[in-house]
Amino acid sequence: MKASNQFTKEQKEQILAAIHKAEKATSAEICVHIENHCKGMVLDRAVEVFRMLKMHETNARNGVLIYIALKDRLTSIIGDKAINEKVDPHFWNDCYQAMADYFKKEEFAEGICTAIHLLEIELKPLFPHQSDDSNELSDEISFGV
Repeated sequence: MKASNQFTKEQKEQILAAIHKAEKATSAEICVHIENHCKGMVLDRAVEVFRMLKMHETNARNGVLIYIALKDRLTSIIGDKAINEKVDPHFWNDCYQAMADYFKKEEFAEGICTAIHLLEIELKPLFPHQSDDSNELSDEISFGV
């Protein structure tokens, strides 16, 4: 079964709504990529997807990727240069743990939305939304196989 078919239309809309809400509070760009299997080490794959989605090309270098390999039960959350310069390194583990708590119950959409909400809270004071902000990256969930 394709990774995209493992989420209902309502779950996909729930994730998109969380991204939209977060991006109205912060200038950061948040992307979610979901696939069934991780090709290689999870962090390496997340970096590969980060580049594939051109997240390193945002003007402020403030993109964040939530990467999930569903069947392999692997996930990684990574930020671009400007994010990592300002965010406490322990924050990434907090986001991961919040997702993992939901993932253990097979509540993937809820876990993703919780992580996005934590990103919103953390990034809002560091990267506040500006009136001239443009949405540099698609908010659509990207799916692999």
